[in-house]
Amino acid sequence: QALSARAKSSRLFSMAEPGAINAREGEHVVGVAHIFASFNDTFVHVTDISGKETIARVTGGMKVKADRDESSPYAAMLAAQDVAQKCKDLGLTALHIKIRATGGNKTKTPGPGAQSALRALSRSGLKIGRIEDVTPIPTDSTRRKGGRRGRRL
Repeated sequence: QALSARAKSSRLFSMAEPGAINAREGEHVVGVAHIFASFNDTFVHVTDISGKETIARVTGGMKVKADRDESSPYAAMLAAQDVAQKCKDLGLTALHIKIRATGGNKTKTPGPGAQSALRALSRSGLKIGRIEDVTPIPTDSTRRKGGRRGRRL
């Protein structure tokens, strides 16, 4: 019988132990880490493989007090370590990684937190599968800010 994606993902979580994931011996339980690194903040958001069920989401701003430090590599590292710990507690063993910058008609370069978040995830003991850049690139965009002659410094 056909099961919806939601039913399939909820089948992983057993009723006996809330939050735990059932997997056969030697089989990796895979999640997807969406790292959104802008120049103002860094989000580390882990979902199940379909992307519908959130497992853990921590931002750089949740880890540091000063607003100017939200996008710093240190804040991103703390956020990634926190997320990795939650993933391990829930039984995830491997992650695919999707890195995203602001994109659109703004910058296509990931912020300063992207690299350190990725490094922290890989050092946490979780297996890393595919690493992919999913920054939205416009084929033809709305007009960019700055005017005809660009931003003059």
